[in-house]
Amino acid sequence: MTITIRTALGPDVVAIDALLRTSFPRADEADLVRRLCIDGDMVLVLVAVDEEAGDLAGMVAFSRMQADAGGKEIAAVALAPVAVAAAYRRQGVAEALIHAGIERLEAERVVLCFVLGEPGFYERFGFHADYARNFTSPYAGEQLMALPVQGGLMPCGVRGEARHASAFARLAAE
Repeated sequence: MTITIRTALGPDVVAIDALLRTSFPRADEADLVRRLCIDGDMVLVLVAVDEEAGDLAGMVAFSRMQADAGGKEIAAVALAPVAVAAAYRRQGVAEALIHAGIERLEAERVVLCFVLGEPGFYERFGFHADYARNFTSPYAGEQLMALPVQGGLMPCGVRGEARHASAFARLAAE
């Protein structure tokens, strides 16, 4: 098996939607990705492709956020969702996608990446609730974590608000 990580392309849309609909108990994540794309809030979507089988093994999405530190807006994104096809789970596909995404975000000068998820999984990438703790957010708590992307440097100053793209609020309201 040879897995290649690359930026998602137009022809991947149907496979990504199918992956999200089969990876989660409800269609919420597929609907979220679609809405983020329609709203223009998607920053980066990476896919993992099994080159030998031609299968989509996984995907990860990063969307625009608004965050500020000390009254100054900082470049921030949200990681959500990440999905791996059943046949490729527990083989490092999600980890490879997340690492590749973080590398690209660093190159694009993103300062913080937020995620809402299981600390035991995301802390291995450097995400931690302490980084997100002083940002106000409707998702505040131990499962809202952040990762300082630029060499681990946390922005100076008083933390402010961290707002996900409006598609997240619409999803939560449904």
